[in-house]
Amino acid sequence: MFFRYESDIPSGSGYRIFSATHFGCLAAIGAAMALIAIIFIRAGERKRDLIINAIPVFLICMEASKWLVLFSIHRANIGMLPLHLCGLAAFDFLLASFMSSSRARAFFGEIAVILLGPGSIFALLLPDWTLYPAWNYFNLYGYIWHEMLLLYPILLLIDKRLWPRISHLWYEAVFLAVIVPPVYIFDKITDCNYMFINWPPSDTPLSFLASKMGVPGYLAGYAILALMIMVIIYIPFEVIGQR
Repeated sequence: MFFRYESDIPSGSGYRIFSATHFGCLAAIGAAMALIAIIFIRAGERKRDLIINAIPVFLICMEASKWLVLFSIHRANIGMLPLHLCGLAAFDFLLASFMSSSRARAFFGEIAVILLGPGSIFALLLPDWTLYPAWNYFNLYGYIWHEMLLLYPILLLIDKRLWPRISHLWYEAVFLAVIVPPVYIFDKITDCNYMFINWPPSDTPLSFLASKMGVPGYLAGYAILALMIMVIIYIPFEVIGQR
């Protein structure tokens, strides 16, 4: 059961969102994040660098391990590529950690703080992997992956490597302008739904937008909603920065 893929899981093996199992998983990853943050705060500069830089490397190793598992159980498929924002985050973190230019590192780091980290919060609160039982590789993978996506930008802020400003909103705009069109084309060719471009996931704000604006009309609302959320996230940084 531990390595079974979704198509091999018996019906009813999973758990409900906001159930005791869901909250238990959130509590466990919250405790793990707090422990790592405490270790990070108490660490010296060199160890802080090691911890921050280890996260994107760890994510790439996780992605590789996922494909090893998928191939070993004969369930590798085009729907498991890292083309959601959460999957692409690993590559953004690599650039934020290892690019030679400090301005480039700040650029990708701010995208992690404003776009990718907050996105992982929504994924943790509304996980789409709850069809798996709690003690399953893919269930644990979902929580650990998104924990790292949230932890990385938090550590960047703790270490004062950057300070987001609303005048930098174009960072996220450029990032999305670069990655969304090829993902859109890929989705249309393959009938996949990366970044929820082809259809909205059920019981989410996107499905509500689709009920009012239709498909693909909801994509306009999707873009406006994303912009509004990013502006809201920027506001406290802007207020504190001005003070």
